[in-house]
Amino acid sequence: MNRYELTYIIDIGLEDDARKELVAKYAELIKQNGGEIEKIDETWGKRRLAYAINDMWEGWYVLVTFQAPTDLPKEIERNLQINDKILRYLIIKLEEKKQSVKPRAARTMPTPIVVPMTPVAVAEPAAPTIPADAETPAQPEADETPAE
Repeated sequence: MNRYELTYIIDIGLEDDARKELVAKYAELIKQNGGEIEKIDETWGKRRLAYAINDMWEGWYVLVTFQAPTDLPKEIERNLQINDKILRYLIIKLEEKKQSVKPRAARTMPTPIVVPMTPVAVAEPAAPTIPADAETPAQPEADETPAE
């Protein structure tokens, strides 16, 4: 048997008793067809929809987790499509996460290799050269300031 998640949205126009009967009806449908219900979660409750569905902006969310044979989701979908009080539904198959990778051995830190550094001679930058035909700027003469 596979594990499935069924999420459906019920019209908020239903009374509480009618809504609970509808939830029980689909739970019973799962049990009658060889499924096992793990959890029914109605804690999401009434929520605003992202867009209007049948001119309704709110719906009552129900989440059901169950195990069932592979042909049961089709039967549930058929019943959900018939009911006009169900606005939307989604059934997904839950995949079990399999861990087939062996854990990696603990890594050891490699010891750093120390390379002695030898000083390198640094050449001094060459003085800029001025072409012979270029005019040299005039040097200002020393100012003679009178002594006061």
